[in-house]
Amino acid sequence: MSALALSSIYSQFFSEQSVASTRYDSHKKDELKSIYHQIVRQSEDSPVYLTDRTGASQLYAIGLKEGARSLKNSISSLSSDYSSSILDKKVASSSDTDVVKAEYVGSNNSENGLSSFEISVQQLASPQLNIGAFLPNGSSCGLKSDLYSFDVFINDADYEFQFSVADNDTNEVVANRISRLINRSSIGLNASVISGEGTCAIRLESSATGIRSDGNMNFRITDEDSSKARGAVKYFGLNSVAHEPTNAIFTINGTERTAKSNSFTVQRSFELTLTGVSADESPPVQIGLKPDLDALTENINNLAGAYNDFIRRASEYTENYGKSDKIMREMGRLTRPYTRALDAVGLNMQKDGTLAIDDDLLKSTAKESDPKKSLSAIQQFTDALMSETKRISLDPMQYTNRKIIAYKKPGSNYPNPYISSMYTGMLFSGFC
Repeated sequence: MSALALSSIYSQFFSEQSVASTRYDSHKKDELKSIYHQIVRQSEDSPVYLTDRTGASQLYAIGLKEGARSLKNSISSLSSDYSSSILDKKVASSSDTDVVKAEYVGSNNSENGLSSFEISVQQLASPQLNIGAFLPNGSSCGLKSDLYSFDVFINDADYEFQFSVADNDTNEVVANRISRLINRSSIGLNASVISGEGTCAIRLESSATGIRSDGNMNFRITDEDSSKARGAVKYFGLNSVAHEPTNAIFTINGTERTAKSNSFTVQRSFELTLTGVSADESPPVQIGLKPDLDALTENINNLAGAYNDFIRRASEYTENYGKSDKIMREMGRLTRPYTRALDAVGLNMQKDGTLAIDDDLLKSTAKESDPKKSLSAIQQFTDALMSETKRISLDPMQYTNRKIIAYKKPGSNYPNPYISSMYTGMLFSGFC
């Protein structure tokens, strides 16, 4: 599979879906070593396959891999750093999520950290915004035909961009060319072309928010020391700052504070995300912990929601691919041993493989003297799901239409860790 073909498959996939990275996508060195050794062991006695390398097959495998990653991250978010059980996780509450959203990330022993506080938000952190000159869409570009370049200074690094201008290029064509060039670089700068009454301009926004410690702008664009033709920065107004970055300003328990980002942690207990500004004379937002029963039922509802999303996506990918329903049969075999126990506590398996929750039965079971014991089937089911998602992520190509063409001689093989990774085992977000 060529790098260009794989890149186009990933580009198509990510253009259709929003796949965001989370803190659960970061791994320690020993975790990465463990994944590598799993690939080595898997490849050692694995048969040689003739793999379906069509675009539909690759998109199917990538979809399953990302779906499994999303489910695994959702399950991980339901347990704390101090326990792998979703029945232990405390849940934060916010009296006004339109102003502040909260997630509890502290110890399950609330005495070791902050348990409640109040917060008011006066200002959100914002990025730097540049809006260039509005130029006539269909008019010929005012730059002469040549190869141009400009430098972008961002995140204490310097990047040079080069682009060409032909005789028949219009302002809109060149503006879109520059925008695509910047976006493909992934340097923390988002570019787009905005239009208005027959004109267009290049809009540039930094991914980072807040004011730098040195007081400088988050990014700066110049072609003063350009290695190619100059004039593009002035012509398109690329360095024209429309909005300077700002820090978030808020008060916690009456004490004013600032932050460069709208997401931050308070005393290692609550992870806050500022979503709006407090209205004048409105009471502070109360941040605290939900009662244990509410936290428990919310975690189980979130588990069911994440599982149902994965099943629906896997079913959709299978239907579109149309060549293998192995993943659906496998998920059916995984859930079958837990069906009766889950039904008894309010999680009912549906014909399409999804879960429906009987809230009354779930809450009455959770109110028992020992909810961990009465709801143990849910934890066992969760552990099985976690193991399955890791296996799917390791080699999603096993669910595509592939044929065995040779078996290896047992006991005398050398491991080839790239048998899986050459497809999707060690590939992520379009690059190795």
